[in-house]
Amino acid sequence: MGNFVCQGATLQCSFGLSPSTLMITVPARPKCGNMLMGTIMDYIPMTNILSFGMCQSMLNPAVASATSAAMGVLTPQPCTPLITAPWAPGGQVKVMGQPALINNAKCMCNWGGQISVATPSGSMMTEGK
Repeated sequence: MGNFVCQGATLQCSFGLSPSTLMITVPARPKCGNMLMGTIMDYIPMTNILSFGMCQSMLNPAVASATSAAMGVLTPQPCTPLITAPWAPGGQVKVMGQPALINNAKCMCNWGGQISVATPSGSMMTEGK
C-alpha cells in the first residue's frame, strides 16, 4: 500500500541539487483531498516534472562539457529533465483510464537520474500496491 501522489507533490532526482514539484495539467482530474490526482502518465519534462535546480550527472552533455572546461572539476549545470517513459509501478486504482501515481513509483531521466516522490502531498491510501 502507499499514498496517492497529487498536485504539488515534492519530487527528488538522484543527480539534482534541489527538489522539484509535480504539476498536474489536466483540470478535470479527480481530487485527493483538495488536490488533483496524478497518474503514471504525468512524466512530461518541464510540464509535469519541473527542473531540479542544477544537474550533476556526467551523462548530461552540459555538465560533461563544463566539467571538462574546468579541468575535471565537477561543474553542475542547470537541470533540464529528459524523461521518456512513464512512472512505474502504477497503482491498482485507475484515474481517467490510467494507473494512479503512487508514492513508491519512480521514473528515470535520460541523464541517469532516478526521480522519486519525496512527499506525495496526498493523504489517501491506495488499496493493494
